[in-house]
Amino acid sequence: MEFNNFEDVIKFAIAREEDAVEAYGSMSEKAKSPGLRELLLELQEEEKNHKKLLVELTSQKIASLKPERVIDLKISDYLVEEPTGPEMNFQDLLIFAAKKEQSAIELYTKLKNSSDDADLQKLFDFMAEQEKAHKYKLEVKYEEHVLEED
Repeated sequence: MEFNNFEDVIKFAIAREEDAVEAYGSMSEKAKSPGLRELLLELQEEEKNHKKLLVELTSQKIASLKPERVIDLKISDYLVEEPTGPEMNFQDLLIFAAKKEQSAIELYTKLKNSSDDADLQKLFDFMAEQEKAHKYKLEVKYEEHVLEED
């Protein structure tokens, strides 16, 4: 995967966010539990907000980006992801979503490390930190709702 300029990166990132919005929306329609449906809609809204942030981001704004460093709890790193479907439970959804965010983090980190353009590196770093924030939120929910119950 190679990007030649800022616009290419933004288009790619927006497409990924749109895919996530669609996936969470589709899953929410199939969810049987109201709590699960609510979490899926919340995740969908976060992806919409992330897309909006990317749409409004200009190459001039990159210089002012100061990504907030996010702690990685690494909870989901050691969990096994189950296939998604209408029968999934709250725990399965949290694992699925956290693994999805981890994949995005790895992608943006790899893209950052493969770029020689300082502005694009900064943009990829910013995007990786945004995904880390989503993963962190999911892992906190996992800790609160799954680990606390065990």
